Amino acid sequence: MKKATRWDIRAIILVTLIGIFCGIIYTYVINFFYNLVKVAVTPTGLGPVVDSAFAGLWFIAAPLAMYFVPKIGAGVIGETLAAVVEMFLGGQWGAMTLLYGIIQGGGNELGFFPNQSKYQRFSWSSCLWGAFGASIAAFIYNYFVYGYQQFKPGLLVLVFVVNIISGLLFDGVMVKLITLRFDAMQHAVSKTNITE
Repeated sequence: MKKATRWDIRAIILVTLIGIFCGIIYTYVINFFYNLVKVAVTPTGLGPVVDSAFAGLWFIAAPLAMYFVPKIGAGVIGETLAAVVEMFLGGQWGAMTLLYGIIQGGGNELGFFPNQSKYQRFSWSSCLWGAFGASIAAFIYNYFVYGYQQFKPGLLVLVFVVNIISGLLFDGVMVKLITLRFDAMQHAVSKTNITE
């Protein structure tokens, strides 16, 4: 699958396919394991830590969309489409999922915006800064919407730190490694075409 070079029908289809694929993964894989772990851990009082531990897995549509369509707005659109798919597949957060998608996608774009060349390079630093931005944006959202301000300071710090680690690990490192595999495959295909 080649990267799109501009916003056209191919780019729209790519971002849409990434959003659909990630929305299905969010709903049927990540949410399933999240619910199992959350039910097991909640009696200990550490349920919010589970939310943070899984957070980075819900951010991955944005950087994948920005990798395949290295244009401003691709992350927001990709993550929002994933949220729409998750919502329509019966995701447990309902319409709130849509707002989450916009926030997570926007947070991810902070690592790349406004320099178009950062989208093209898709460097480690941009990927990690994007993951950090998504983690901070999601934490702020959760702080006000889910009442994190009522947590004891120790729990609040733990939730914050785990949220950042999850974002950097899954949304940053994991996505970058996935895209490096795509780069290697693309390079191998190009090399094969040249030698034929």
